Amino acid sequence: MNQNNTKTEQTNLIPMISITILFFMWGFITSLNDILIPYFKGVYNLSYFEANIVQLAFFIAYFVGSLVFFFLAKKGKDPIHKFGYKNTLSIGLYVASVACLIFAISAFMNLGFGVFLIALFMLGLGLTFLQVAANPFVAMLGKKETASSRLNLSQAFNSLGTTLGPALGGYFIFKVFLNNSNGADAVKYPYLILAILLGVIAFFLNRVKIQEPITTKTQEGSNNSIFKYTYVWLGAIGIFFYVGAEVAIGSNLVAYLTSVSKGSISDSLASSYLSYYWGGAMIGRFLGAVSLSKIKTNLKILYMGILALASFGLIYFINFYLHSLSIEVVWYFIIFMLLNFFFFYLGKGKPDRVLGIFAIVNSILLLVGMNFFGDFGYFSIWAILAIGLFNSVMWSNIFTLAIDSLSDKTAEASSILIMMILGGALLPPLQGLIADISGQITISFIVPLISYLYLIFYGFKGYKINKKY
Repeated sequence: MNQNNTKTEQTNLIPMISITILFFMWGFITSLNDILIPYFKGVYNLSYFEANIVQLAFFIAYFVGSLVFFFLAKKGKDPIHKFGYKNTLSIGLYVASVACLIFAISAFMNLGFGVFLIALFMLGLGLTFLQVAANPFVAMLGKKETASSRLNLSQAFNSLGTTLGPALGGYFIFKVFLNNSNGADAVKYPYLILAILLGVIAFFLNRVKIQEPITTKTQEGSNNSIFKYTYVWLGAIGIFFYVGAEVAIGSNLVAYLTSVSKGSISDSLASSYLSYYWGGAMIGRFLGAVSLSKIKTNLKILYMGILALASFGLIYFINFYLHSLSIEVVWYFIIFMLLNFFFFYLGKGKPDRVLGIFAIVNSILLLVGMNFFGDFGYFSIWAILAIGLFNSVMWSNIFTLAIDSLSDKTAEASSILIMMILGGALLPPLQGLIADISGQITISFIVPLISYLYLIFYGFKGYKINKKY
């Protein structure tokens, strides 16, 4: 029995490494949108609402792509069952590669903001293939009890990508290429490099031998509707609010930082602060992978401590080297890391409990950042940035809670959950609109606040409504 388990783990190793690389790449690409928003706002003289259409174009593709997956699954023609996980992932990578190439060409030829939006939509469509296939794929590569742990591990590398994206993207776009270019020309080289990398990964993935997880094909014309599972569609709403909140905060952080600091933080420097927001998600996901695993408690504490210090060190040294962001400025973040560690302990390794607790914490942090309790200066800034730490495990926890006990309906449920990434398309422009109308960026953060209030409900109550164990 033990030999069989060891053989299975070794067989699953290569697929896990391959998928983890993909998680990293799409994290890097997604976080670059947060740099594009202030960049395009300046180049094309856009309002907050218009600039946030960047996220609308990108994330609406997830909704469109997942909707297609959903209807195909309903007709018994699920693309994952038809083509397999590996081929579905490869298709997504090739589409994303072509999209980045179009983006680079548009920048080189200065084709205008509209063409960039079309390329971003196509890029989001390619990443939809990755999301729909990769999340259930990771969940299936091992024991059901540790599915959340594996997803958090993969999501941690996704967050490594979102951490490096703002730091490196902000440095090259604002400091290097912008000084040697005209208008939108500054983004051509970063996206050309991404196009090549995505194409290379797709080529490599096609040649890696992957043992596909065995799944049961959905019966065509089945009347067993996924919507009869209340916890599934409540989880889909949870994904909508989680992604919407996370993206809305990231999209408007540069504007928030420059506004609250009264101009003492530039766009370029703000991009380095932004990497702490996304880096917090990376730290929290590494901690979550350990916390939600079956490792013994004493070893959990040791591993969590080592991972937290190593991850913080990586974020700190990159931003100190590129942006001279010293420890005297970032020490607040260490306080919130310790609080993150403490609240993981309170969660007792239970995905539902951790989700509810972290949603409460984020609600409080938002109120602090919005100056609801008074102006705390730089502490308010770091309260907003620390939200990334507590966003960390929300995706994987919501996802695994929502697809639990579904058997052959898992792929269909997965497509609905990915569809609800739509929140990332709708909530950032809504927040931008509120900022335009009110004239105050801080007030606009009421949008993610409402989102976290819903996640408190799902974490403590909604996840178990009408669930058959």
